[in-house]
Amino acid sequence: MKILIDSREQVPFSFSRFDVETEVVGLPVADYSLPGFTDRVAVERKTVNDLVSCLKNANRIRFEKELARARYYELFAVIVEASWQDLAQGRYRSDMRPHSACQSVLTFQVRYGTPFVWAGSRAEGEYITFSLLQKFVREIEKRFKVLGST
Repeated sequence: MKILIDSREQVPFSFSRFDVETEVVGLPVADYSLPGFTDRVAVERKTVNDLVSCLKNANRIRFEKELARARYYELFAVIVEASWQDLAQGRYRSDMRPHSACQSVLTFQVRYGTPFVWAGSRAEGEYITFSLLQKFVREIEKRFKVLGST
């Protein structure tokens, strides 16, 4: 399996624990995708500080545009390298109130149908990202097998 990493990703996952190749490319949406499926599958990685930054002012508009572009992807998720409790208790560098941050995330989940996965840590975020992409590949392979047998 090959995982595509967006060229703008500042601190990309290495995926060194997994049997995968990586390639740095310019992706239309998010930070991670798969060759041949960049318009159908993507994963966005966020630290809690980055997420909260994306909930405010001009960054919010840019983030919402990205969520809107990915709305109809077969698989799109935002992986947060923190827990919901980190957000809810304001464990981030911003003056944004925790209640407002939580409400914004919940609104985006409903408005754009985007799951926010609270990984708890960077290592778990990498694991979840790899696993989501791997499962997508397996499901695509199953579809082709079914189509090929008919």
